[in-house]
Amino acid sequence: MRVGVLTGGGDCPGLNAVIRAVVRKGVQEYGHEFIGFRDGWRGPMEGRSIPLGIPAVRGILPRGGTILGSSRTNPYREDDGVGRIRATLERQRIGALIVIGGEDTLGVAARLSAEEGIPCVGVPKTIDNDLSATDYTFGFDTAVGIATEAIDRLHTTAESHMRVLVVEVMGRHAGWIALHSGLAGGANAILIPEQRFDVDQVCAWVTSRFRASYAPIVVVAEGAMPKDGDLVLKDESLDSFGHVRLSGVGEWLAKQIEKRTGNEARTTVLGHVQRGGTPSPFDRWLATRFGLHAIDAVHEGDHGVMVALRGTDIVRVPLAAATEKLKTVDPKLYEEVGVFFG
Repeated sequence: MRVGVLTGGGDCPGLNAVIRAVVRKGVQEYGHEFIGFRDGWRGPMEGRSIPLGIPAVRGILPRGGTILGSSRTNPYREDDGVGRIRATLERQRIGALIVIGGEDTLGVAARLSAEEGIPCVGVPKTIDNDLSATDYTFGFDTAVGIATEAIDRLHTTAESHMRVLVVEVMGRHAGWIALHSGLAGGANAILIPEQRFDVDQVCAWVTSRFRASYAPIVVVAEGAMPKDGDLVLKDESLDSFGHVRLSGVGEWLAKQIEKRTGNEARTTVLGHVQRGGTPSPFDRWLATRFGLHAIDAVHEGDHGVMVALRGTDIVRVPLAAATEKLKTVDPKLYEEVGVFFG
């Protein structure tokens, strides 16, 4: 069988580990042939591909990013996008597609599988950890580690100048990165999209911290919103999946804190540094296992599924169920860490 592989959406540490595992097991144990499509869904739409053999995946396990490239292309928003994908797959005699992506990329795979009969197997990746049906997505652990290290470093400079430091992290509409890195890094306030925040309460936590002769660190997710306001946006342009570009809430909050408390406040926006660099050992392990189980599903003809982590087991779940809603932070979990605020 000829199997297509693509990586879509935002880049993510661990993508190459999946590709390596798929190709190694697929070639060595099943005798399949692999074609890598370039730049997400744009690859099969435009017929852009490269052969993927074992020599092509040697040495890529510790590399961040993706050797196939990525994009946020949505074939359902392109002129005859789905028809062009089908034509490419038929022309290249592709028997199945392994689609590595997050909510949007796998949402396309779910539709292609259910509505068009195109055999797809999904692999969940996103630093946001917001895909339902899996305990964790690879990329998340690396992003949390990077954010935690940054918070650790910022504590020392905050104490040196006795100023407030606001750390803005990624996560879109889910607060998993903020929650995990904020707790691990000893933040004095953690603000997430799932719980609108009261600026006066944040200022009270900041003031309390100063009274104890310590400088506060506030971790805020890019999608967090004040109780009496809306999303803070860099601009209002939309990508092909209808998403706005988030970021800016950290700078806005720092100005509010400085204005209301009189204490100097600065902002650090971690941005894309959270998605870059070598994947953590856990992400390499998880991505590799996902890849091994994804090619098993393809070989067995089990299509329209996504591989997922449940406890320590890798299971298969319907693609539609995995992408129908976001996995967000439970209010009880957020309440649990509130004892450290202020």
